Amino acid sequence: MTTRLYFENACRTEFEARVLERLEREGKPAVVLDRTCFYPESGGQPWDTGTLNGAPVVQVLEEGDSILHVLGGDPGPALEPGAAVAGRIDWPRRFDHMQQHTGQHILSQAFVEILSGETRSFHLGADVSTLEIGLGRVEEVDLERVERRANEIVFRGLEVKTYFVPAEKIGDVPLRRPPKKEGTIRVVEVEGFDYSACGGTHCRRTGEVGLVKIIRWDKIRGNLRFEFLCGGRALEDYGRRNSALRRISGLFSVSDTDAPASVEKALGELKAQNKAARALKEKLAVYEAGDLIRETGETVIRRIFTDKAADEVRLLALAVVRQAARVALFAAKGGSQSHIILARSDDIPLDLRELAPLIISRVNGKGGGGPSLVEIVTPNPSGLEQALDEGAQYVLSRLS
Repeated sequence: MTTRLYFENACRTEFEARVLERLEREGKPAVVLDRTCFYPESGGQPWDTGTLNGAPVVQVLEEGDSILHVLGGDPGPALEPGAAVAGRIDWPRRFDHMQQHTGQHILSQAFVEILSGETRSFHLGADVSTLEIGLGRVEEVDLERVERRANEIVFRGLEVKTYFVPAEKIGDVPLRRPPKKEGTIRVVEVEGFDYSACGGTHCRRTGEVGLVKIIRWDKIRGNLRFEFLCGGRALEDYGRRNSALRRISGLFSVSDTDAPASVEKALGELKAQNKAARALKEKLAVYEAGDLIRETGETVIRRIFTDKAADEVRLLALAVVRQAARVALFAAKGGSQSHIILARSDDIPLDLRELAPLIISRVNGKGGGGPSLVEIVTPNPSGLEQALDEGAQYVLSRLS
């Protein structure tokens, strides 16, 4: 059995202990200690990292009443059973987890108070944490109320207490959720606001959480999943977003508050310009298609273009097969990849899906389509000419 020192003081970073057992986990050395400050992965919260006698601790697991410390390298005989060890946890990681986990308790209770939304699950991720709440839909104004309530609790600097409650006294505690295990439980209380059965590491007062910010949400399993940040993560996120907003407002020479409207206007203008440009490309493709048909006079027209994008070549191929009974075997040759467009007129009895495997095999490409239009992408431009030549021979043999 391992004594969990973080229950007594989540801010303790150094400790001394003795090795009870030495094991292996997935080829890595691991030890069980008689006591530890290292928190094991549990309850949605990741494990602590740090060192034991200087050896890196890369994973911490809970196995019954014991805690297993998995090491990043062979520590030699220094960590054999009975040996004394000095441990040190990574404080920035620990404090980050404390901020996120305490913030989650506050946010969960705020959802209950404001929207009667019960927490279904919680995950503390490396960059962002998530809460799954039993709500089918939510208005943004309601989320603002939830977030405001959570931050009111943070700013009040309430004491965060932890204590153990025997089974017969659990009914006296107004727990937000019923405990998952029987017997004595550990309660984390946000002074008079929230009571939760929890074994995690938490801040001493709500003010240490710093800030609670919901950044996005989506639907999952009939519930809503919210991504949120607390403390240092929220501050870093604000810095990134503020920097991006300053850059955007600078590009448009407007204030930060006017930037969204300027972006919307620019996107609308760009959409209109793209629509007009496509219409012009389609008209140009019609004229170019007529020229190709007159120049070649052949049923199968094959061309490799180095001055056209794939979408332009596609428009040209379609224009050709709409104007006359033709098969177009076109390619747009690019730097990192080339596009092959196979198209035929409706009155030509040929399924281009039968031709596709031949072309694909010659250029080591990938693609597909329907009976009258196939598109293939290849990183191998050197085989284009041979592929289109063999394709033309195949088509002519099928039509003869």
